[in-house]
Amino acid sequence: MSNSETRSVTKKETNLPTASLFEADAQGGFENMEQQDLALPFLRILGQLSPQVNERDAKYVEGAKPGMIYNTVTSELYDGVKGINVIPCYYKREYIEWQDRGEGTGAPVAVHAATSPIIHEAKRDSMNKDRLKSGNYLENTASYFVMVCKDDSAETALITMKSTQLKASKNWNSLMSGIKLQGKDGLFTPPMFSHVYNLKTVQQSNDKGTWFGWSVSKVGPVQNKSLYEQAKVFASSVKSGDVQAKHAQEEKSIEEAPF
Repeated sequence: MSNSETRSVTKKETNLPTASLFEADAQGGFENMEQQDLALPFLRILGQLSPQVNERDAKYVEGAKPGMIYNTVTSELYDGVKGINVIPCYYKREYIEWQDRGEGTGAPVAVHAATSPIIHEAKRDSMNKDRLKSGNYLENTASYFVMVCKDDSAETALITMKSTQLKASKNWNSLMSGIKLQGKDGLFTPPMFSHVYNLKTVQQSNDKGTWFGWSVSKVGPVQNKSLYEQAKVFASSVKSGDVQAKHAQEEKSIEEAPF
């Protein structure tokens, strides 16, 4: 390399942008971007036939194995045995109306409140699906808007539990609502986002086969005030409707139990 080339390379390196330069233009370009323009990641459990674990599939993710936890936006993988620590911020249960896989757009036909009268119109079919007269089916879905803890930071995500995982959902709900703290006016139930929980994956089975499901345990109170405030804001955003789940029909064998 000649001296002139050396000087050129050195010059480029010394002119690299700095964090202080970026800070001066913080949020530039994002002025018209709202929460609804962002994709809220779903955290899914990978199954034996998930495309992410198949090396020949275009959706393969290097290192992916059945039982791992998968981020649908970043493709990040988490060890299902070790699990992930999350702060649950908001819970809702709904009945999502779907067309059969392969029909329609793969998006929900409609999302019904847990108290909707349409639920009573559905009849259980031979595949254990709650089928409507239209041919569509309803899926009882528990949604947890969470913050995934990473050292002193956290990322927002959504975890849905349905079918065989509704039992895990009920156990988690009981675990959260069962926490009581002593206050100035007696015992009280702290907010959902006051505690951290560890979510692992465990192998489950019935007479039709095996699959991986969720196992939830309590870690303890949130120790970082900043994380608590972030979780509180996230909960408020979900409650107000600023943050909404964009459900999509899951790929075959992701969190899919045999029936």
